Parts: sequence; structure tokens; C-alpha cells
Amino acid sequence: MPLPLNIRRLGRQPYPPVWRAMSAFTDNRTADTVDELWLLEHDPVFTLGQAGKQEHVLAPGDIPVLPVDRGGQVTYHGPGQIVAYPLLDLRRLGVGVRELVSRIEQAIIDTLAHWQIQALRREGAPGVYVGDAKVAALGLRVRRGCSFHGLAFNVAMDLEPFQRINPCGYSGLAVTQMVDLGGPSQLATVEDALVEAFCRQFDLAAEPAAPVLPELPARAAV
Repeated sequence: MPLPLNIRRLGRQPYPPVWRAMSAFTDNRTADTVDELWLLEHDPVFTLGQAGKQEHVLAPGDIPVLPVDRGGQVTYHGPGQIVAYPLLDLRRLGVGVRELVSRIEQAIIDTLAHWQIQALRREGAPGVYVGDAKVAALGLRVRRGCSFHGLAFNVAMDLEPFQRINPCGYSGLAVTQMVDLGGPSQLATVEDALVEAFCRQFDLAAEPAAPVLPELPARAAV
């Protein structure tokens, strides 16, 4: 029988409070904590992963640059992009880190296929591509056997800020989005398909949860 997965649709959020909340959620989990998937849009921000090099931030202009504790290099988050944070107990699911990445990528590939968009992986370059252009980026962290951070899936956004960086550390990497590939522009429509594909990959059953960041014990407040 599939385990439950709480789905939180959080709307548009600034980056730092969500980062703190998912970190605190991970630190305060127990063996009985139900896994969650947070779906949201971020205010415009460049995030620089743990291995990120400042040289890949070319001309950020008025968009803030935030060093964070996920894997990967630099990427951009902004309105019109689905950001999904899978907060999963990997030991309970019996999933290793490499398989986690592969299954998330497959969920995105399956979502695109729902609209007859053929996507693929690239060896050594996590994420999902259509032709030579990247449509979704991954940047994950695992702590105490549990995942946080996640994926950024371009749907219908202003792609110009990607020209201000070397996306994911690759100079000249082309970036695309669903609406330019013949897919829908409504984030909620794509989110529905993504949740279904994600649950299928991890044998989980989606359960709607309150559209707010979860309350945590007072000691976890930051």
C-alpha cells in the first residue's frame, strides 16, 4: 500500500523563509514523520550551491545572489517556474541518492510527455533537457537520511535572468520552458501532472495539506 505524501501548494514565496523551514523540518523529523512535497514559486533570486563558483554569476543586476546548502552550481528562480521540494525519508523508501535524482528526473520527463514533449537526461549533468536546452534543474541535499531542496521546472517565465549567469555552471547553456515547447502556461495544471508522476515514481499517495509552511517546535524556530 502506498505511503502518504503531504502536498503543500505554497504559492509565491521569498526564498529564505522556505529554506529555513525545510531545513528545520528535516532536522525535526522522526521515523513517523509523513513525507512532504512543497510546490511554490519564488521571488526572483539566484542561488549558488555548495560547490558553486562566484565566477558563474556574470551580471546579477538587481536580483539577489544567495549562497545555499544544496548541491549544484548557480541557478535562477522566479515567477512562472515551479519549484518543488521533496522532503523524503530515503531510508524508509529504500532509495539512494543516485536513484533519488533519477526518479525525480523521470517524473519531470513523464510530465513533459503528458503534453507530447520529448525530454531526456544528460550523463553527468543532472536535470532535464529538451534538445540542447535545459527545462528543469536539480539541486538536492540529504541530511540524516532525508532529502530537502529539490527541483526548478521552467513553465512560463521571463528567461532573461538566465543570461546573467552560466546556468548550472555551463557557459552558454540554452534554457527553455514549457510554454515555448507547446505546453500549458498555467502552473497549477503542470503541478497536477508533476505530482501524479512524482507519486508514481516513489509509490506514494498524494494527500492535500494546508497551503502554509508547517509549524515546528519552538526550539526549531529561526
